[in-house]
Amino acid sequence: MLFPLGDDNSDREITPVVTWTLIGINVLVYIYQVMNPRFTLGYSVIPFEITHGVDLTQPTSLGKMMLPQAPGPVPIYLTLLFSMFMHGGVAHIGGNMLYLWIFGDNVEDRMGHVKYLIFYLLCGLLASAAQIAVGPDSPIQNLGASGAIAGVLGAYLVLFPHKKVRVLVPFGFFSQLTELPAIVVIGLWGLLQFFGGFGQVANPREGGGVAYMAHVGGFVAGLILVFLFRNSQTQRRTPDHWQN
Repeated sequence: MLFPLGDDNSDREITPVVTWTLIGINVLVYIYQVMNPRFTLGYSVIPFEITHGVDLTQPTSLGKMMLPQAPGPVPIYLTLLFSMFMHGGVAHIGGNMLYLWIFGDNVEDRMGHVKYLIFYLLCGLLASAAQIAVGPDSPIQNLGASGAIAGVLGAYLVLFPHKKVRVLVPFGFFSQLTELPAIVVIGLWGLLQFFGGFGQVANPREGGGVAYMAHVGGFVAGLILVFLFRNSQTQRRTPDHWQN
């Protein structure tokens, strides 16, 4: 496990206002979740709701478990948008926002504010679609920005494969701070998600609560969509104007 801490931003040309805004919205939504747990139950993505077009509002059985449910938005498909700004705990949002903070600003710099925002949301939607495809009848809530951020990582890998990323590398009880190219840091992360995703395809109920296929779907979407959303060098900022 490599724990990223930062990267080189010396070539960044624009202020990453979209990335910072996304982080702020995620934090505010999480605070609201803590204050109103039923919001989490009702506005998370539930594959069964999406594939059947219904809103589960009563406890739903899954084997020997009973999963609590709550009313969601109208139409229920709006959960696909709301859920990508929700998280299941402090560690969940902390890890996601760290990755978005480190890698999002550079991708935003290469795409421009507007295209980056569209790219981010589209990767999040495609990530949810991938997870739903694994278990279309699942009543389990899915939430988190991980799928959209996985798309950002995919784009970063294409745009900055050799950019150095500062990481902590664990050695038993100790850790070593070092720099590794993005292709190593993000590549290893991607491999872990693909292995986890294949396990969920084989057994949709496995995965330890991690939506691996959402990560895979978002990552693949980012690898592909970056070629449509990135700006050419002539579209980058010039001394007298900005380009998005």
